[in-house]
Amino acid sequence: MSSRRNFIKASGLITAATLINPIDAIGQVQLTPLKIKPPALKAGDTVAITSPAGAVWDADQIETFTNILKGFGFNVILGKTLKEKFGYFAGTDELRANELNEFFADKKVKGIFCMKGGWGCARILDKLSFDVIQKNPKVIIGFSDITALLVAITTKTGLITFHGPVGNSGWNDFTKTVFTNVVMTSKTFSFPINPTTEDKPFIIHPGKVSGELVGGNLTVLSSLIGSVYLPAWKNKILFLEEAKEEPYSIDRMLTQLKLCGILNSISGFVFGKCAKCLAEEPLKAFTFHEVILQHIQPLKIPAFYGAMIGHIENKLTVPLGINATMDADKGIISLEENSVQ
Repeated sequence: MSSRRNFIKASGLITAATLINPIDAIGQVQLTPLKIKPPALKAGDTVAITSPAGAVWDADQIETFTNILKGFGFNVILGKTLKEKFGYFAGTDELRANELNEFFADKKVKGIFCMKGGWGCARILDKLSFDVIQKNPKVIIGFSDITALLVAITTKTGLITFHGPVGNSGWNDFTKTVFTNVVMTSKTFSFPINPTTEDKPFIIHPGKVSGELVGGNLTVLSSLIGSVYLPAWKNKILFLEEAKEEPYSIDRMLTQLKLCGILNSISGFVFGKCAKCLAEEPLKAFTFHEVILQHIQPLKIPAFYGAMIGHIENKLTVPLGINATMDADKGIISLEENSVQ
């Protein structure tokens, strides 16, 4: 009888926990850590450049990016991974993970910038010291394959991370201005629409919604499904970007997000840019536009595509884990709180 009471008591505790912390994709109760905002970067800070994924084959890009960061007034440390080659990786998994752990542990380093994407971040997730990261909050920024790091760190530690430019992507005036407003200023901010083109956002479904921003590269995000590195999706605004994928690939990955319950859980949806996402045989295929409508319109949640997120020249820096309001009618995302402290 006592065993039965203990079982009922334990079951009740688990049920109560799941009401607050939903069960993840592999059936485990998912604990949501408290939100941690990193200190704002400022001129005079020491920052580090690392390459947690692909090898850097053009050394001139390192020098160019170093000068860009010095232009913000930062002192710059170069990671060993910038010169390492291990197949298509910037060194072994252990080297890349250890460098990231060391930069987080180093009190002198106030921000971590990723040199490039490619592929490899998911391979080091099980080697990261999330407790060290949580105890040493600092800015980490990147996009494309860096999505794996950003989503995992925010999910496991509560640290706000930043989906933004990497070292070998463009840092034009638009990109620098948004970066400064999000990462170097403790204030709320509304993301601007592309100032240089007539490429206006497309309304998938009208409306306005508030929620927590999370997202990144579609391919990378899809590859993490079933792992412990993705968040609970209720009340989230999901933002995505992609490049050089045919519409059928976008279709396949969005179907995966649907089948695992992600699309039916989110409150809002933003697709940034799908650069060069054209069908090889267009007469035999759907367009990217048609695929997006097929998957997102039936959700009947505020949604649009065309934000300045992705493999493009004018690039937003989007914080993961920050509360925001998304207005699909205007194609605008507004941060409801500061991203740094």
